[in-house]
Order: sequence, then structure tokens, then C-alpha cells
Amino acid sequence: MDTAHQSSSQGMRVRIQRFGRLLSGMVMPNIGAFIAWGLITALFIPTGWFPNEQLAKLVGPMVNYLLPVLIGYTGGKMIHDTRGGVIGAVTTMGVIVGTDIPMFMGAMIVGPISAWILKQFDKSVEGKIKSGFEMLVNNFSLGIIGAILALGSFLGIGPIVEVISKALAAGVEGLLHAGLLPLANVIIEPAKVLFLNNAINHGVLGPIALEESSRIGKSILFMLESNPGPGLGILLAYMLAGRGSAKQSAPGAAIIHFLGGIHEIYFPYILMNPRLILAAIAGGVTGTFTFTIFGAGLVATASPGSIFAYIAMAPKGGLLPVLSGVLTATVVSFVVAALLLKTGKNKEEDLEEAAAKMREMKSAGSTPAPAAAAVAEAVPSSRTENTAVYAETSSPAEHRDIKKIVFSCDAGMGSSAMGASVLRKKLKAAGVDVAVTNTAISEIPKDADIVVTHQSLTDRARGQNPNAEHISIENFLKSPKYDELVERLKK
Repeated sequence: MDTAHQSSSQGMRVRIQRFGRLLSGMVMPNIGAFIAWGLITALFIPTGWFPNEQLAKLVGPMVNYLLPVLIGYTGGKMIHDTRGGVIGAVTTMGVIVGTDIPMFMGAMIVGPISAWILKQFDKSVEGKIKSGFEMLVNNFSLGIIGAILALGSFLGIGPIVEVISKALAAGVEGLLHAGLLPLANVIIEPAKVLFLNNAINHGVLGPIALEESSRIGKSILFMLESNPGPGLGILLAYMLAGRGSAKQSAPGAAIIHFLGGIHEIYFPYILMNPRLILAAIAGGVTGTFTFTIFGAGLVATASPGSIFAYIAMAPKGGLLPVLSGVLTATVVSFVVAALLLKTGKNKEEDLEEAAAKMREMKSAGSTPAPAAAAVAEAVPSSRTENTAVYAETSSPAEHRDIKKIVFSCDAGMGSSAMGASVLRKKLKAAGVDVAVTNTAISEIPKDADIVVTHQSLTDRARGQNPNAEHISIENFLKSPKYDELVERLKK
């Protein structure tokens, strides 16, 4: 019964992660455009740093047209490549013109759906078009279906999404006025550690926050998930009260997390000692409470969640309230985490010791302790797909020439870029000439020989490229798998 319940809960988490990644996958590739809009807004609106009536005319069209169309295009492209992107953009114009608020949520709905409809049509006529009429059918099918869907979005979906968006915004304002908004971090912090951070920030909070920012010039919702304070406090606590490789790697992780904005770097430190989620919650609640007291907010999304992004996106006169929330979150999470690390009966295990213990227990057929299981990286298993670090392939990597290694994560810009950089340096130092790149998990190239992902993403990566060797890791910054791989390639 317990096994069935655990399997069911894991399946639910995977489904939620996949849905969340679909939402965040539409936003993450367009973060640069959001930052451009945020900078123009912060600089040139009447309450900005350098008010300019002419340049401020860019703000409205960008938030009302450009950004939703980009989201719709990206969502469609994820489903049906370029044709899907085009029809996603066309259909998104329907929800944009049919409402009077920024249609980010509408774009997230109609972009993928319209691309899926076109994909089904393309499948139905595949191989049935007479030679010479392919371009005619392709162009007119997209045009006709796109026109119909745009009209439907204009008349039906847009107004419905507008009502939902306004209701959600009103609910958030109600929580804010009631002083209950900090309680949202009780849910957000544990969800982040389950790698739902991008889904929460860009898929749920982002659309509501952007609508609010377009009305009042800032939004506190941009900071609920992206606040770097809780993670920084936990890493500082490991620097003080940790042990082994966890303590040694914490300073580097803190720099990458706080300055680089890659929050995934501190998740393994919590998974290694799950009690520390209390520190993250305490820090998150404290930070959001501080934001509400001082009326803090950002003009646009802070992505990645770096302190530099917070400074850049802070409105004129609003930098001190923003930094105050980050500071209080850091202090509280540090105090709680240090106390838990100092007083815990079972001290946290060394990262590498936990991985070794996991391997020993697996070989003995035992069930690993929770702390070890959380951080131990899966080891080669004879036939078990869910625990195999090295996926079974028709041509194992160690028996063929390795030309390309690909690191992959949700967006292909955060933790995967960091991991690729670490391995690239190790290979260069060892004199091994192998290309190492990073991509989004939905864009893993077919010619990749080895694919490296976080263990929670390996199954998805295997589905994208089943012929590659797949390596699962727990910590992109420091993993023994890097050295093992370098030694294999040297031979």
C-alpha cells in the first residue's frame, strides 16, 4: 500500500512538473525581451529614473502585443516546430485584441492548443497531398485554421481569460491587504526544491505580476519565488555548520546562487537534509513580509533570480525596500538552518559519502536512509531504467567515438550552462577534445553522444534522445561523475 501510494504521489509530481515546464518553457526563452521591456519601463515612464514621454510610448505596445505574441509563438513552436509557432502567434493576436489587459495567460493557452490542432491536421493529410501542391496546402491550411482560431480566441477565449486574470489579480490583492501574502511561501519554498521553481515563477506568478506591473508600475509577485535570500542563508549556514564536501562546496554555490541567480544550486543541500526546508520557508515568509511592509516591488521579472537582476528591475526609489526583503530572508534562513545543522541528532552526510552509501545499500538490496537517498546519484543498474545512470543503448558510449556531450535542463540556460562550463574546464585541463554544450531538454540534439541531466529529468531526456548515453547527476556544480567521465574519455 505504501509503495503504491508513493508511486502515485511521484507520478502526480512528474505530471505537475511536466505541465509546469510547458508553462515556463514558453516564457524562459523570451526572458531577454521581458528584461528589455522592464528596463524601458523603469527608465522612461513618468515615475521612472529618466522620464521621457516619447520613449515611454514603447512600454504599452511591448507589454500588450510583443510579449504575448512571443509567448504564443514559443508555445506553438514547442508543439509543432515553426508552423506551430506561426499559428500560435496568429491565434494569440485574437486574445490580445479581444481584451484590454496584457494577455500572457491567454497566450499560454492558445499558443500550444492552436499548434496541436494544426499538427493533427498535418498528420491527417500526410502522404495524401499530390506532388507539387505541398506548399499550397501547407500555406493555406495554416492560414485558414489560424484565421478560424484567431476569430474564436477573439470572441470566446479572450474574454474568458480576462475574467479569470482579473479574478486572480483581485485574489492576490485581497491576500496582500489582509496581510496573508507571506503565507504563500509556505507552499512556494517546498515546491521550488521539487524543481517547480520555473513553473511557479514564470507559469503562475509571472502573468499576474506583469498585468499588475503594467497598471501600477511594479509588483511584489515578481519576488515571491525569485528572492535569493532564503537560499543564500542556507548556503551560509553550511559554510558555518556543515561538514565534508557540502561545507567545502557551499561558498562556490553561494556565489553562483546569489550573484548568478541559479537557484537550483542550493536544492541538493536541502534534499540532503530535508529538515532545512523549514529554514527556506522561514526565510521566504520573512522576506515577503518585509516586502509587504515597505511596499516593495519590481517592474519586471527578475530572471535569473540574481541580486543584480533585483537591482536592475527595482523601480526608482524602491531599491532599499527590495534589498531589505532579501536581507531579512537571508538572516532568518541562516539562523534557522544553522540551528538545525548544529542541533540535529543525525548530522547531514557528506555529498560523496551519501552517494557511496547509496551504492552500497543498493548492492546489498537494502533501502537507503532518507538523507542518503536524497543526494545519492543513481548508479549503473543491470536492467532498472529509473535508477540507471548510464542508459542502455544499442551502442554504448564507451565503445564508440564521443564527439558531443550535452547538458540539459528545463530552459537550457541555468544549471545546465553551469554544469557544461565545469565539465568543459575539466576536459580542457585533461587534454580531451570533446564538444560540450547545453540546451533546453526539449531541444536535445539527435547527434548527442552523452546527455547529462539532473536525475529528475533523465526520463524526459531519454525520451528526446533514446540512442544517447544518459548520465544522471544531483549537483551540477560538483559531481564525481565529471571526473569519472573525464577518465573514461582520456582512455
